[in-house]
Order: sequence, then C-alpha cells, then structure tokens
Amino acid sequence: MTEARTPQHPAPVASEPQEHRSRDRLGRLRRALSRETTGGALLLGAALLALVLANSPVREWYFRVSEAELGFGHLHMPVAAWAADGLLAVFFFTVGVELKHEFVAGSLRNPREAGVPMLAAVGGMVMPALIFTVLVNLLGDPGAVGGWAIPTATDIAFALAVLAVFGKGLPLAIRTFLLTLAVVDDLLAIVVIAVFYTSELHLGFLAASLAVVVVAGAVFRSRRPRWWLLLPLGAVAWAFMHASGVHATVAGVLLGFTVPAVVVHGERVPRTTHHEHALRPWSQGLALPVFAFFAAGVDIVDAGGLGEILRQPVVLAITAGLIVGKFAGMLGVTALVTRFTPLRLAQGIGVRDLLPIAFLAGIGFTVALLISELSYGQGSEHTDAAKFAILAASLISAALGAVCLRWDARKARSQDMNRDGVADDVTTLIGDPDVEEQQAVRADERPGPRP
Repeated sequence: MTEARTPQHPAPVASEPQEHRSRDRLGRLRRALSRETTGGALLLGAALLALVLANSPVREWYFRVSEAELGFGHLHMPVAAWAADGLLAVFFFTVGVELKHEFVAGSLRNPREAGVPMLAAVGGMVMPALIFTVLVNLLGDPGAVGGWAIPTATDIAFALAVLAVFGKGLPLAIRTFLLTLAVVDDLLAIVVIAVFYTSELHLGFLAASLAVVVVAGAVFRSRRPRWWLLLPLGAVAWAFMHASGVHATVAGVLLGFTVPAVVVHGERVPRTTHHEHALRPWSQGLALPVFAFFAAGVDIVDAGGLGEILRQPVVLAITAGLIVGKFAGMLGVTALVTRFTPLRLAQGIGVRDLLPIAFLAGIGFTVALLISELSYGQGSEHTDAAKFAILAASLISAALGAVCLRWDARKARSQDMNRDGVADDVTTLIGDPDVEEQQAVRADERPGPRP
C-alpha cells in the first residue's frame, strides 16, 4: 500500500529587511557620487544651469535667491556667500585631508618622484599671473590687476573627470602626475587666498580658530572620534576663522591637516583615507555643484550683451592665462627641470603625455570662480566678465585636453617613455575595471580595528 505523501512546499524566503535595502541603495549612491566622472558632470551641469537661468526670463528669481540674506552677526550673509564660504569649506577639508595623505604616505612623500609635477605646478601658476598682469595693463585696465591670481588655479574635480573619460588606456602614472600637480596647485592657491585676500586681520579670532583646530586634531587622533563632537568643533573653527578676516575655507584645510595619515589604534586604513572618501560624495554631490550654481550665474543680457563682456580686458587676460599661461608655464618648467636637474618623469610618462595634462591644468572653475569674487566683489562688472572668461577658458581647455588625450592613447608607446635608460614597468592603466571601482568602494571603508 502506497504511503500518502504530504505535499512539500518550498520554505518561504525571508524578505530582505527594509533597512538593508535602504543601506544598499545609499551605498550605491555614495559610490556613484564618489566617481570622478560623476563629480565633474554635476559641477559642469550646475554651472551651465546657472548660466541659463541668469539669462532667462526667470533671472530675477535666480538673483533674488542668490542675494537673499541668512544668518546673524558677522555671519549675516547672502546665500551665494554661504555657498562660497560655507559649503566650499567641506571641499577644502577634503583637499586638506588629501594633501596630508599625499605628503605623508602618497605621491608627495618622495621629493625626487614628486619634484617634477610640484615644480610644474609652480610654473603653471607664475606664467598665467604674469600674462594676466601684462595684458590688463596693455589693454588699458590697470585697475583690474587685483585679479592676477584668478588664472592660476586648477580644478581637481573637473580635470580628473575629463582624464577619466578620455584618458582610458593611458598609464595610471599620468593621473598621478595630474593629481600631484593639482594638489600642489590647490595648496598654493590656499596660501594666495590666505595671504593676498585677507583685508583685515583680527588676531584674537584667528587664535581662537587655531585653538579649536588643535582640539579637533586631538579628537581626530583619539581612539573613537565622534562625528557629533567633530561637527560642532569644525563649525566653531570655521566661524572664528570667518570673523578673523581670513577666508573661512582656510579653516577647512587646517582641519584636514590634523587628520592622521598613518594607521593608528590598530585600524585597517589611515583615517585620511576614510574621511576623504566618506566626505567626497558630499563634496562632489552637494558642496561643489551648489557653489557652482550660485557662482557661475553671469547675467549677459543685462550687462549689454556678449559683445560688451568680451570687450573687457579681463576676459582676454584670464582666457590667455588659463589656456596659454598654464600650458607654457607647466611645459616650460618641466622641460628645464628634466634637462638640467637629476629629476625625471615617472615611469610610463613621456613628453607627449604632458600636452593633454598641460591643457587640463587650464581648467580653472571652482577656485578661480572663488578668487574672482574675492578680487572684485560679488556682482561687479569685472566679476561677471571674469566668471564668463573662466567658464569659457575652462571648457576650451577641457576640449583641447580631451582631443589630445585620445590622440595620445591611439599612438604606440615605447618601452622607455621617460627616457631614463630603464624599461618602464607599467601594469595599471586608466580605465582598468578595478581601478575606479576600488576608489569608489573605499568610500564605504571604516577605520575599524584589524580583524
């Protein structure tokens, strides 16, 4: 007699908890915002949107929002100023953290290897400043010479985004060269902002800000640094720096310098790595696009049309400084250094690889827009002309760099590109599947103890 069987039903599969799905979606979003291509696209999109709105029928609304004042006391500022002084502090914190990491454990640790891009960055700042100064004087506008620092800055996010898209197949050492150059460029730009764009200095507030930075540094080095303690400390240091007369974003850089760049308390990764990648989505996805949205809105219509803006000497001076000055200064210094000193280019990098890098260095954007407002004030005739020139020159530099990158990638490469007599050992290329994904995944790393 056949025994009756109880029908077997598959056990119900437990649905994934909602919080896990939310965490996965948040992780994917953070990784997407950490990618250089995403950051560059958001930055460019915000700037173009601002330019369109500033010259559309709703431009009065755009400028009304930009000029609306918030805050109290010395922090009573327009929304645009909050974006430049406040949100950019997040970006400059990540710059400070990256600088600390590069000096202690990265590409700037060995002066012999970092010497060429470091000196190239200096040449790429001096030459644009000279070209700008000469042109505004020759063209009859000596009063605009205060903007000499505008064409000296290179935008890390935008330049690396162009390299990531169009430099596929080239040695990863080219990215390291550009990153080193841009990081040193940012460091020098920070010094320029602190020294040349401080109208009045209140030593008491400056000392208070530095004291809070020291306290924050101690918290960063503690066994369990808490965000709910670091966040108010950073805000207080920023507020005191703002009151001192020094540009408030300098507080972000100093706070970034206090983060440990070596492994502490038996952790898996340096805290510079964790904090940079944890804040990068906020910097690239929020701080930079919002700043660009309020900074790039040039009112061409009410300024008398495009012709009126193009007639201003600062337009030609900034455009020539960013495109010609960056190119000539960087290549000229590199040629002199590699010819007359023991310093050499890194393995896998040849002279032809520097052509697209020199053009990408002419992408000014974020820091250049900030310096234009510090030089001429918000909404002035010179400021609008300077911003238009920055946007135009940055797009031209990006286009020239992209074309040169594709040309460079298609050409055959020798075994000794840097001509040091030793065959290059190149194993990693820009665009390799694992490289950018690893950079993005690091945003999720936690500085916990080693397993």
